[in-house]
Amino acid sequence: MQTSVASAASAVSAVSISGLGVGFVTASQPVLAAAIQTDFTGIEASEQTILVAGAKVPLYVARPSKSSAPLPIIIVTSEIFGVHEHIADVVRRFAKLGYLAIAPEFFARAGDPNTFGTVAEIMSNIVAKTPDAEVMADIKAAIAWAGAHGGDVKRVGVTGFCWGGRITWLAATLPEVRAGVAWYGRLVGVPTPNSPRNPVDIAAELKAPVLGLYGGADTGIPLDTVEKMRAALTRAAATNAAAKASRIEVYPDTPHAFHADYRESYRAGPATDGWAKCLAWFKQNGVA
Repeated sequence: MQTSVASAASAVSAVSISGLGVGFVTASQPVLAAAIQTDFTGIEASEQTILVAGAKVPLYVARPSKSSAPLPIIIVTSEIFGVHEHIADVVRRFAKLGYLAIAPEFFARAGDPNTFGTVAEIMSNIVAKTPDAEVMADIKAAIAWAGAHGGDVKRVGVTGFCWGGRITWLAATLPEVRAGVAWYGRLVGVPTPNSPRNPVDIAAELKAPVLGLYGGADTGIPLDTVEKMRAALTRAAATNAAAKASRIEVYPDTPHAFHADYRESYRAGPATDGWAKCLAWFKQNGVA
């Protein structure tokens, strides 16, 4: 992976992503001046659009510039801030490693997170209005698009951060997905019409093993909820091979969003270790 350190002011995609978040969402401030920026050497990046149930869903896509065989596919699911520069950068990181990587803008129907200045506003105006079923349909459509554009639909991985970490657990119930890596995704919660179930409720339905990466000092995801997920996986393991193969790692004294290199929550040690484990997990489970 070729990366460079760039100022937050210049850390914007070199391609047009007019339907997606350009730069960093206001509510995610402050942005670290040393946010990582992955260059475009050896890869191609673009914005695509797919139709899902009549709605236009933008995709940020990156792949190696030169490839002949069908490429393994990684779907990157965003934080609540949508597909802004950090998520686009993660997509490029995967492309550097030989993947066809895609970040769908799941919030396209609900609105633009950039128009809200606080996390609470984004949660109530964007996230709460984005049904899980709609997100799963978008993931399936993105995988189908990838299969028609040089991707190998037999080698599909999903990874995501915060809101996208929770989505990763849910996506692992889809037959199209071979492995998942969930970064500090919420595991329990009060059911709502748009989010009727949470990861702790679907352990027995997993079709792909999930690696969960969590921070021991995450105030938004208490360790007792992580233990509830571990217990759910253990109960499901007797009859579900994917649940049995799933694993959760907790980094002590580590906050939420420790992989987000543009935020003050970033912790280089756990982020680097988690990234290595993420790549190894996909390779171990045939997504490479």
